[in-house]
Amino acid sequence: METRTLSAGVWRPAAATDTGLVRARNEDRYWADAGRGVFLVVDGVGGQAAGEIAAETAVAAIRESVFEAGPPDERVRRAIAHANHRIYSRSQAEASLHGMACVLTLALVEGDEITIGHVGDSRLYLIWNGSIRKLTSDHSPVGEDEDAGELSELEAMRHPRRNEVFRDVGSRPRAADEPGFVEIRRCRFRPEAAILLCSDGLTDNLTSAEVREIVERFEGREGDAARVAAELVEAANARGGADNITVLFVPGPKFRGSAGATRPRLATTRARRTIRRFTSRGAFLAYGLLIGMLVWAVLRARG
Repeated sequence: METRTLSAGVWRPAAATDTGLVRARNEDRYWADAGRGVFLVVDGVGGQAAGEIAAETAVAAIRESVFEAGPPDERVRRAIAHANHRIYSRSQAEASLHGMACVLTLALVEGDEITIGHVGDSRLYLIWNGSIRKLTSDHSPVGEDEDAGELSELEAMRHPRRNEVFRDVGSRPRAADEPGFVEIRRCRFRPEAAILLCSDGLTDNLTSAEVREIVERFEGREGDAARVAAELVEAANARGGADNITVLFVPGPKFRGSAGATRPRLATTRARRTIRRFTSRGAFLAYGLLIGMLVWAVLRARG
């Protein structure tokens, strides 16, 4: 069982990837350039060795093209389209690779904004202020039903068609701006937040609440991000590990997990207000008692 880890860069991101307990090879790949704010998770499709070749081809193509000039959304679209062209061309040239493709999630962080390019059923989560939010849509029949509220998260995880996708990178020629190809999302990336990119080997086994619980153990120490990534993979394997599992965890510079969430601070504030309130009431009663004793002493002296 193969495991690889990464930990480096401005935000000290970390990744862990594992073959799982059932598959013979790992067709997932990831790439991070923390200094320039680029993070990528790829899940290969195609069987035999073709899936991992598709994933490796996608990583290489995106590394070549994502830093070209232009607005972030255009750069992301072009990079994914370049990967699509490279994979499709290679699959047509080599019979053993025919039909190979991949799904992927690409994040580009610039300043306080994150631009997400997404195709398939890999995912990107935002963890902030004690909550977790999925910022990508699963491009699958089951994913659409879950996003529409027709299936619960657990029902979607257990659905027999959960791994079917209707969008991929590489199965046919695509233009960068073609409708129904690359999903683009933008959101603010606060320094107190974290993002998590992952393949479906994680989310087929862990609910978003379980993912959040593990991520919020992060305390900001050196090596913490690597520990979180490894724990997520271990947790997915503990549930059966039926697929390759890859996670890329990117904590913001001020992210502190549950220790940095707002709710504990609010609870502390309420407790302090309650203490002050009871302290004030106690002082009032003490003053009243003292005055009463003085009045009683004066009246007794006169009598």
